[in-house]
Amino acid sequence: MQRKVTLLAPILALVVSMLACGLPSAATTPEATPAPTDAGFQPPTEAVGSAPTPAETEPPAQGSPEASPVAGGEGVDKEITLASTESLAKIGLLGKLVDAFQNTTGYRVKLELGGAGRAFRLGEKYVADVLLVNEPGSEIKFISDGYGKDRVLVFHTDYVIVGPADDPAGIKGLPSAVEALKKIAGAQAKFITRNAESEVVKREKRLWADAGINPSGDWYIPAVDAGMVGVLKLASDKKAYTLTDRATFLENKGNLQLVILLQGDPALSDPYHVVTGNPDRSPKINAIVSQAFVDFLLSPQAQEIIAQFGVDTYGEPLFFADAGKAEN
Repeated sequence: MQRKVTLLAPILALVVSMLACGLPSAATTPEATPAPTDAGFQPPTEAVGSAPTPAETEPPAQGSPEASPVAGGEGVDKEITLASTESLAKIGLLGKLVDAFQNTTGYRVKLELGGAGRAFRLGEKYVADVLLVNEPGSEIKFISDGYGKDRVLVFHTDYVIVGPADDPAGIKGLPSAVEALKKIAGAQAKFITRNAESEVVKREKRLWADAGINPSGDWYIPAVDAGMVGVLKLASDKKAYTLTDRATFLENKGNLQLVILLQGDPALSDPYHVVTGNPDRSPKINAIVSQAFVDFLLSPQAQEIIAQFGVDTYGEPLFFADAGKAEN
């Protein structure tokens, strides 16, 4: 027994010596620090690219470090996201303008298309840097709510009242769409309305309201399950009047027994404005390239593209250039 104790003594001494020198032991190994996570970040509800950006549901307060606009200089992002209407893209004008801007400036434009409402939602999330839309009331609210900075008139298209060439209600030459509707209702001449919610229907309802008329009766005919082209075909078949956007009518007039009987009334104008995001509310807004896009749309080059669009195909323009003009 004494010999075992004697043999263990040097071993114990060695262990004590190692502890004194601060060598780590299993009992003193520190716990590993957990890796950081992305908890708390939320991607935008409407994806707009391969690399999702967290939506800013609460904009930073004015004067905070995050509220400073994008600075110029080297390394500035050369791409903006433009939110606009699908109809403007389908007809081809938007593509022509974007291509010309990119070729002229070297900047890039990423398109987000849909209804005007979607464009405003993307702007409110700071996903879109700039908007090209045709809803004046919503545009003004967008700016007054602090999401937008500037709003400038770029061009307009319009609505027209079409009908049979013999014009049974006698509206041709009238300066006012409201007066035209009053004459149509007074004569109980056939009028085709689109039986679905659309921008044309909204404008038609506004005009009837301004005329003080709630249209009803056999002369006022809803086109069930028909788009704007279907409405025009029905009006042609029934020798009736209808309200339509100019572009759709010109695209289809070769197959219709209809003519434009009233146009040019400011109440029929459909203006498009370019609206920039507010860089004071989010550093995500690319203010430099957004302003370059605005300047381009107002340039003689872009305004000529707008003024000539449709002339080769239809013999007349589909849009009217408005840079520098006062609002109606």
